[in-house]
Amino acid sequence: MQGDPLSVKVNKLTSIKTQLPYSYYSLPFCQPKTIVDSRENLGEVLRGDRIENSPYVFKMREPQMCNVLCRVTLDAKIAKEFKDKIEDEYRVNMILDNLPLVVPIPRQEQEGPPMYQQGFHIGLKGQYSGSKDEKYFIHNHLSFTVKFHKDEQTDSARIVGFEVTPFSVKHEFEGQWSENVRLTTCDPHAQRTVSNSNSPQEVEEKQEVIFTYDVAFQESEVKWASRWDTYLLMTDDQIHWFSIVNSLMIVLFLSGMVAMIMLRTLYRDISKYNELETQEEAQEETGWKLVHADVFRPPTNSDMLCVYVGTGFQFFGMVLVTMIFAVLGFLSPSNRGGLMTALLLIWVFMGLFAGYAAARLYKMFKGTEWKKIALKTAFLFPSAVFAVFFVLNALIWGQKSSGAVPFGTMFALVFLWFGISVPLVFVGSYVGFKKPAMEDPVKTNKIPRQIPDQTWYMNPIFSILIGGILPFGAVFIELFFILTSIWLNQFYYIFGFLFIVFIILLVTCAEITIVLCYFQLCSEDYLWWWRSYLTSGSSALYLFLYATFYFFTKLEITKPVSGALYFGYMLIASYAFFVLTGTIGFYACFWFTRLIYSSVKID
Repeated sequence: MQGDPLSVKVNKLTSIKTQLPYSYYSLPFCQPKTIVDSRENLGEVLRGDRIENSPYVFKMREPQMCNVLCRVTLDAKIAKEFKDKIEDEYRVNMILDNLPLVVPIPRQEQEGPPMYQQGFHIGLKGQYSGSKDEKYFIHNHLSFTVKFHKDEQTDSARIVGFEVTPFSVKHEFEGQWSENVRLTTCDPHAQRTVSNSNSPQEVEEKQEVIFTYDVAFQESEVKWASRWDTYLLMTDDQIHWFSIVNSLMIVLFLSGMVAMIMLRTLYRDISKYNELETQEEAQEETGWKLVHADVFRPPTNSDMLCVYVGTGFQFFGMVLVTMIFAVLGFLSPSNRGGLMTALLLIWVFMGLFAGYAAARLYKMFKGTEWKKIALKTAFLFPSAVFAVFFVLNALIWGQKSSGAVPFGTMFALVFLWFGISVPLVFVGSYVGFKKPAMEDPVKTNKIPRQIPDQTWYMNPIFSILIGGILPFGAVFIELFFILTSIWLNQFYYIFGFLFIVFIILLVTCAEITIVLCYFQLCSEDYLWWWRSYLTSGSSALYLFLYATFYFFTKLEITKPVSGALYFGYMLIASYAFFVLTGTIGFYACFWFTRLIYSSVKID
């Protein structure tokens, strides 16, 4: 209703140049009488959000002009802090009614709605005309616009937009300073308003900075339910469709190859072999059937393979469930930190499936110590990630950034891991191990057969590296948007597209592995277990190389800590991608070999 108080909250200061968030009051901005910290969820804390109250007081549909907040006199230390943050292009983020503050930027070429930049810059660098010296100017006057949608029946209104235009103004006043002094530079009675930054406020020692703000209210046609649409306006829908069409072409090409192999070769081979048996000409066997007595021989390091397959299954479950939630709209950006929280919790509960998958495979390899496998599955991947995370957190903490995860949250994460994930992995392993082992379709000889010399293109390293190109090619355009939303502070909300791309990734990984596995068996090389995992898993290597390319071409990160942060997190992401794609490839190949060897009659 009209006159209702609106509470403006302040969030972290962010910069795409340093990637290190800071809490708003780490700089000496005007403060309310008492600072109240809002309750943040797990995802928000991990993102570095620190949401606090602010001294800005709005009343619904009551415009205000030239409200004076406070006066700050800069000493050398404060001036340097402001200059550093302006140099690193830090932005202030605020929230009103759960909507983030945006700065509208008009589009240059075309008509249409303006672009929105999240948060306003603390200040800017510039020169006075006729001077070469670079000076720093602070945005000390904020002109807010609150957009509201009016309900026709009642007189109430709901907030649908929160915009600001920042100015830098050297305010002046007459007489003694007091809280309600009239400024000569901004006086509502004299109709003097701030509309440009012609006499800007410099950041220098001994300068007085007076912080002021205006609030205007503007009626809007946008309904409350669709108020987030302006934030999420994706400008490049065509690119996403192009990316999906491009990926589908890869999938069609591979599907064609798989279908050809399945139909032509296998059908011909199987019928021919079955005839051979009847004519007792089995000596002339060629190709993949020759290795039937070795193809299900357990690989070297079979324990490790079980652990990696289990972890990959856990990842697959996490990504699939999170995607379904996201597509159904539960994880929209208005639910800050929701995506991160969901990923962590679902990962923890998927430990059940990790243990089950690892133990099933382990039993098939005639393993007996299921507890050992459960322990490795519960600790191998999380401990590697936790170690990297811990080092990065120490670096962020050293920079006094709000992005550092506090001790309490660290404890919560460790509890999720040890208290929920580890027991679930053990439960899953127990259930998986109690089930009868999967039978191999063909018997395995006691003595392994010799593998003939392979041609250069069947060399393991070469075929593994080739195998990763296509799965990466299927996702790399979407990857660009994901990296941009993470590192350039933009919203990512096209989970529908992402879901299609994920399905395409699954199919591509499975098909490329099957094709290469078939060629490998035809050349009488039966060591397919690890190779099938690494073939599609090698796409993670290309992912990391692309992330490196993105770092040098798109980001302006110069600080070593920020660089370490970027590469540390991308390393974790690539490792996770390796485990996920490797497991998909492995299961595809596992199904394929069981299928073809079970359809051949062998004496």
